[in-house]
Amino acid sequence: MSTEILERPELKDADTGPEMFHYVRKEKIAESAVMGTYVVALCGETFPVTKAAKPGSPVCPKCKEIYDSYRE
Repeated sequence: MSTEILERPELKDADTGPEMFHYVRKEKIAESAVMGTYVVALCGETFPVTKAAKPGSPVCPKCKEIYDSYRE
C-alpha cells in the first residue's frame, strides 16, 4: 500500500465552458426555481434557475453590458 496522495481534478463538460451567471428579471427567479419554468436572460439565453450566484461569481459579459447600459 502506498502513502502517496493522489489528487483528482474536478472535470467539467468541455462543451459548457466556465459556468457564468446571467441577469434575469427578479420576479421570475423564484417562480423558475420552484416551478422549473425557463427564464430569459438579458443576453437572450433561456434556462431554468437551478443555482444562486454568490458574490464574486463570473457574470455573462453580454448580460453585464446590457445591464450597465440600462443604468446609465
